[in-house]
Amino acid sequence: MKKLIKGLRKFQSDYYCSHQGFFEQLAQGQSPRALFICCSDSRVDPELITQAQPGEIFVIRNAGNIIPSYGAANGGEGATVEYAIEALGVQDIVVCGHSHCGAMKGLLKVKEIEEKLPLVSRWLDHAEATRRVVMNNYSACTFDDLIEIAVAENVLTQVDHLRTYPVVRDKLNRGELQLHGWVYEFESGIVYAYDPTIHEYVEPDAVAPTPTPSYVLSNYHSKSCTWLPAEQGDRIYRGSGY
Repeated sequence: MKKLIKGLRKFQSDYYCSHQGFFEQLAQGQSPRALFICCSDSRVDPELITQAQPGEIFVIRNAGNIIPSYGAANGGEGATVEYAIEALGVQDIVVCGHSHCGAMKGLLKVKEIEEKLPLVSRWLDHAEATRRVVMNNYSACTFDDLIEIAVAENVLTQVDHLRTYPVVRDKLNRGELQLHGWVYEFESGIVYAYDPTIHEYVEPDAVAPTPTPSYVLSNYHSKSCTWLPAEQGDRIYRGSGY
């Protein structure tokens, strides 16, 4: 706590003083560019990895970057999605998973954590589709590989959940909203974005109608990335995308 308070004092005396005009403008309202949905993991900092300034991104953080399907829960996630789109007018929503995700590890052992962490276990029910896809398609993989597979699959599951929201469907049909699935590998600093055209994770600026993938799921031992097994290239959405 002492370190947090020291940081607070430093922010007030250094950064705030030199940017006071900027913060006074923020007091007049916000107009974020995107809604960013990510994990509560302390190693993930959405503003840091996107180099966003205060006021530029609207953020939802929870265990496992999960968005329950419309009507499936009474938490704040759905309300925040609705507010971001209707009140703030965001035109992009990013669901960002990350490597070595503890929530995905818990998802794969959900029966084991049910007694000790009952609320976590219930929350992970909103990622049950991810668990089933992983367990039914990658049973031959090691547990460590399964965690990273679950990370990538869960991003797509949660993007699918977003599409169940009436406000999201409406904006998508009007061409006024885009959904993005990202995976952040914090040990390398690289972010990969799912491209629904070629059904691969690529670097975000490569996502286009006909991009050239820099990271191919079926190339598990490529130099560009080594955290997903070859089977995922054959499985992931069977070419259906989102």
